Amino acid sequence: MFGSEFVSADDKTVVAAIEECARAEAMLAARRLAATAELTARYTEPDEDRDHLAVDGWRLASAEISAAMRVGDRAASSQMCIAMALRERLPKVAAMFAQGRLSAALVSTITWRTQLTVDSQIAQRIDTAIAQRAGQWGGLSVARLESAIDSLVDEHDPDARRRMREAAQNRDVRLGKRDDVTGTMSLWGRLSVTDGELLKRRLAQMSSQVCKDDPRTAGQRRSEALGAIAANAEGLSCRCGSPDCPSAGQDDPRAAHFVINAITEAAALNPEPVPAAQSESATAEAAAESVEPAAEPQPAEAATERPKPRSAAALIVGGGIIPNPLLAELINNGAKVQWVHKPDAAPETGYRPSRKTAQFVRMRDMTCRFPGCTRPAEFCDLDHTTPSPAGATHPSNLKCLCRIHHLIKTFGGWGDQQRPDGTVLWTAPSGRTYFTHPGSRLFYPGWDTTTATLPVPAGRVRHGDKGAMMPRRRRTRAQHRLQRIERERAFNAIDRKRWVTPATTQPSRPPPLNDDPWKITTDAGIDPTDTDPAPF
Repeated sequence: MFGSEFVSADDKTVVAAIEECARAEAMLAARRLAATAELTARYTEPDEDRDHLAVDGWRLASAEISAAMRVGDRAASSQMCIAMALRERLPKVAAMFAQGRLSAALVSTITWRTQLTVDSQIAQRIDTAIAQRAGQWGGLSVARLESAIDSLVDEHDPDARRRMREAAQNRDVRLGKRDDVTGTMSLWGRLSVTDGELLKRRLAQMSSQVCKDDPRTAGQRRSEALGAIAANAEGLSCRCGSPDCPSAGQDDPRAAHFVINAITEAAALNPEPVPAAQSESATAEAAAESVEPAAEPQPAEAATERPKPRSAAALIVGGGIIPNPLLAELINNGAKVQWVHKPDAAPETGYRPSRKTAQFVRMRDMTCRFPGCTRPAEFCDLDHTTPSPAGATHPSNLKCLCRIHHLIKTFGGWGDQQRPDGTVLWTAPSGRTYFTHPGSRLFYPGWDTTTATLPVPAGRVRHGDKGAMMPRRRRTRAQHRLQRIERERAFNAIDRKRWVTPATTQPSRPPPLNDDPWKITTDAGIDPTDTDPAPF
């Protein structure tokens, strides 16, 4: 039984075990971040040519770290930022962390709140001050903890305190939380007062268009009105059921933005009823309208004539589960339905896969196939595992890769081998190996995605010298990061001076920040029609 060793222990022993494990967790986290910092430092040593490439040293280190931690690129980069801050700016805080005296959450907050300090001597003084007081901060709430750190930063480097414009800078809208009830998605965020007022009035206007017999509550109408706005609808359809209602009986504009891909065996397409035990479980994927649909999608009415599996599950790729009643409602309201079939055994002759093959590969993979990456397949490139022309255009040689990891595979020294069932074996430049499996295997284990075994290419596969094709940056990552810090410090200095500057004097604003560090050279040598990979 889990925890059986503590069944007969007294409370003091149990609490001591909790404290000991918390300290050990902190020490292990510190060791992991120390290793992260070392690898990051090795990959990011100054190199004038490489630092201007899209796949720079930071990106190469992020690929190794994300694969090892099985997290996405953004999460890996976040850990790298924390690790390098401890290594370069906060060595005394790092030492306390390594001793288990600080938690990982506290260290993360410290590194973030001190990020705007660029002077090494000031950073040393802040590091010393925090190390002297950090041991007393364990019981503070997040808000009080941030205030305590800010007070120290303000004492040594007032322009580095993250304070002046945070309410405006932190405007954001987020969708979805881990504890959301199936079939629903939470929404929270912060808008400007003007945008918030516009949204509030628009929701009120759309909610009032239905008649008084509409069965939904005011809150439900506002919720559905927000979805109708996302679908570019002019109004909200009434559900009173009366044929005389001017707002009733209209097609739901939201359903038209969904394409339902039904995955089933060919036998299930037979109009004759098929016993539930013999029918393959069906799945559906609801994708944005911007996704290129398959040719000649089946009409929604045809879906009702198909034999219904015993347990149908619907999944929004990159999103959540769609309950069966909501799936049926989407179909009845006009969502497109198309059937996913396994492509022919013979490879295709062209470089670009057909719509049928592309649809099958995206539904099979569901996400980017790089270790730890969860970017939805609809936003990914289709990569030839064995490059063309030696590699065939066939599902056994095609997989989904997001643009970042497509570049990593092409230019970053990663090796990959693909099996007919879609499993991919990755080999990192460090020599570590990782297996990734198609996303459909997790959600729909009954769906057979195994395709034909392809012959081994004769002779040595030439990947070609693609160095000249690498997209380039206008500025290096370090230059871009420093510009953002300097701009935020300049804003802080302006706001701070306003407390002592006469109202008639307006401090000058810092120059605008160009948030696009990318530059594609005209001689990059990338074929615009090439998806392996396409240019930025």
